[in-house]
Amino acid sequence: MQRVAFKMKLKPGFKEEYQKRHAAIWPELKQLLQAAGISDYAIFLDEETNTLFAVQKLSGQSSQDLGNLAIVQKWWAYMADIMDTNPDNSPVTTPLQEVFYLP
Repeated sequence: MQRVAFKMKLKPGFKEEYQKRHAAIWPELKQLLQAAGISDYAIFLDEETNTLFAVQKLSGQSSQDLGNLAIVQKWWAYMADIMDTNPDNSPVTTPLQEVFYLP
């Protein structure tokens, strides 16, 4: 099991909307993430900087690029108005290196 962490940027004033949309995550997107081996997925917000910190566990050797799938692209478009995004609507993400872990 591999842990992956990354950060994203929320536009100011959209904390509640971000939470609302994720509380109602589409069942087909949730199923896709689970089928891809993603579990224990959490996103935290630093309200001082509007930085979102995400961490997830990955199982298996899934090399599938989920960003090429229509449901993921639809979710990105749905979230694009409240987050910093790339031209294809994918969230601007910065991978984070693990520097400490206490099991």
